[in-house]
Amino acid sequence: MYSDLPGVRKKLLAKGHQINEEDIRLLGLEGHSRVSVAMLDENEIPEDQASSLIAAEAACGTMEIRLAAGGRANLFATENCSLLVDEDLLKRINCSGNVTIATAPNFCCAQAGQRVATVKTTPFAVERQNFETTLSLLKEQGPILQGRPIGSPTVAVLYTDLRSGARGRQLFEGIMKTRLERFGTTASYALSCIEEEETVGRALEHLLRPKPTILLVASTTAPAGPSDVVGQAMERVGCRIENFLAPVEPGNLLLLAYAGEVPVVSAPGCFRSPKANVVDLILPPLLARYSLSAGEISTLGHGGLLQ
Repeated sequence: MYSDLPGVRKKLLAKGHQINEEDIRLLGLEGHSRVSVAMLDENEIPEDQASSLIAAEAACGTMEIRLAAGGRANLFATENCSLLVDEDLLKRINCSGNVTIATAPNFCCAQAGQRVATVKTTPFAVERQNFETTLSLLKEQGPILQGRPIGSPTVAVLYTDLRSGARGRQLFEGIMKTRLERFGTTASYALSCIEEEETVGRALEHLLRPKPTILLVASTTAPAGPSDVVGQAMERVGCRIENFLAPVEPGNLLLLAYAGEVPVVSAPGCFRSPKANVVDLILPPLLARYSLSAGEISTLGHGGLLQ
């Protein structure tokens, strides 16, 4: 609501404000003789209360709720984390007609203090039965989003090349450093070797001994699939191949395997340039110790054409 005095344009009351006696006096002084208000009945929940209760059920992990004007509840990351979003449940809630929830992209890296979601209910009030239905759905199937802390991961890197491991390291080490720094980390262990199955297998075995959070293989060659040298070396040391190929460009030749709980990632060509590619999409959840599945990688196609 704004002043009615000639030549004056100032905001008097914010949307959703509850009017008190002092407000009535102020409105009279500013030239208002009539004010339209919304009166809630016993079957309605105030928008601020509704949005904050829904936000509390919609999220978990390293996040905090901050109420904002207009019945909004904003969710902020309290530390560096990877955001996991249940896209199917998010769609169901947003189709309810009672509340809208907007989130940052699934698997993204959120910095401490960054807003990652906003919950907004219908203006002024939410019908109690609809509110309770939405809240019940979240209690049963939620949360919609989770902030998984990245913390201090240990990253192992193997550089390989057909002629010389040193050449692979020389080509990729600077770019690898730049990429890892985006997520607040560095390589804790690094080796380089000739790209030959037995040699790569021994290097992988050595790097897996300290059980790093993730092992990245930076190869100068592009594999035709798990049957190529790097994939065979992964299987040689007991890795389980989870996925080959990703619907992301650049980075469609992604090879993801697991040695126990440790993800082993080969993404040829992705370490030649610091530009965004599939590695930037999958690193946040993997650094947060979340095991990506082949099915989840298949969902990266929507938005997977990186510019």
